[in-house]
Amino acid sequence: MIANLLPLAADDTELPAFGHDVWWVIGLKTLLIFVILVLLTLFNIWWERRVVARMQHRIGPNVHGPFGLLQSLADGVKLALKEDLTPKNADKLVFILAPVIATVPAFVTFAVIPFGPEVNFFGERTPLQLTDMPVAVLFVMAIASIGIYGIVLGGWSSGSTYSLLGGLRSSAQMISYEVAMGLALVSVFMYAGAMSTSEIVAAQDDYWFGLILFPSFVIYTIAMVGETNRAPFDLPEAEGELVGGFHTEYSSLKFALFFLAEYINMATVSALATTLFLGGWHAPFWIDELWAGANEGYWPVLWFFGKVLFFIFIFIWLRGSLPRLRYDQFMAFGWKLLIPGALAWIIAVAAMRTARNEGVFDDGLIGEPRNLLIVVGVIVGVSLVLFLIPESRRSDDDATHLAAPRSGGYPVPPMPAGGAVRGAARPLVFAADERVTTPGTSSRSGTTDNTTDRGANDG
Repeated sequence: MIANLLPLAADDTELPAFGHDVWWVIGLKTLLIFVILVLLTLFNIWWERRVVARMQHRIGPNVHGPFGLLQSLADGVKLALKEDLTPKNADKLVFILAPVIATVPAFVTFAVIPFGPEVNFFGERTPLQLTDMPVAVLFVMAIASIGIYGIVLGGWSSGSTYSLLGGLRSSAQMISYEVAMGLALVSVFMYAGAMSTSEIVAAQDDYWFGLILFPSFVIYTIAMVGETNRAPFDLPEAEGELVGGFHTEYSSLKFALFFLAEYINMATVSALATTLFLGGWHAPFWIDELWAGANEGYWPVLWFFGKVLFFIFIFIWLRGSLPRLRYDQFMAFGWKLLIPGALAWIIAVAAMRTARNEGVFDDGLIGEPRNLLIVVGVIVGVSLVLFLIPESRRSDDDATHLAAPRSGGYPVPPMPAGGAVRGAARPLVFAADERVTTPGTSSRSGTTDNTTDRGANDG
């Protein structure tokens, strides 16, 4: 069955461009990936604080370094110098290992992410990718699943009820949204005929899978937000309910490792979305049609990180826009909508591929199968997005029902006429505090009978 879904040729299972690098090239690639991820984390933290501040009409970090770029570094130094506490009832060994288990897989997953084509790397011809394998995408999913165990074990080993509840929520999110994420990738495997990240990028040389397989793209984008515990799916942290969630009892460097793992996981799922759905390192907007060198040399690295930062911005935008979902809404959305929608789309893609192989589209009556798949995909994708819009339970013209106050209860003021006030508040204007003294009265006198304070009545 798998062989029918993934019709790989014998020579396709071998990746001749990989496995031949000298030892210092491998070591330098590994070091560069580590440094890039750490610097990207520092930048993403600063960028998130600046974007959210802009959305909330604030300034954000702007003191340390140019434009406040060193604020994240200052926060990291502060965390390192804070006192490291371990709860008395904690399982000390697991308590210490949990942040490491959550952080290490976040770095490992970038080993199979392609940053660009083959280049001249200090005199050696090598692809801008550490390694690749025929099942590279499954490798990423497996390693990402291991990272979730760090959160679960961290909440369990803390000896705190709030931390335990946060860890249990993380395990539920892993089961729910990782299933939807895996199902969203099946159609990509069927269409590309491979699970290798470099081959999937090569298969998108003409059309990106984000357009051809739009419902898979929508499902994966939603599932990756739930997989990384980001708002509006940040239920394991839920400071309004669980104080801080799974990391309530953590401090100093151990808390910094959890923080680092969260932001690197954001970059990981964004890089995977770029690789699988947005053409990877290929130039956007068909720039290569006008400029032949757009997909050569080190230019593709710029296109790749531009697409990754686009997804990071989506994460930040959601955090600054949407409130946290209730737990029942979160689970119902994953199991009752995303998973059935992913299964239905897999059946549609499989039927379309089978019809094309059987020659159903050869007579030209139905049209090009790729165009038909795009039209059907857009319809299904828009339908999935529409489910996110809450239905209106009443019109704005309905009169607000005010319950009669019970005897002895606290007096609650009624709602404003027409419902809650929406939009930005009116700016506060403070008039000048001018004191006018009538003739014949000393300004040094303590009496205020003849003094009028205009500023007191102007607000």
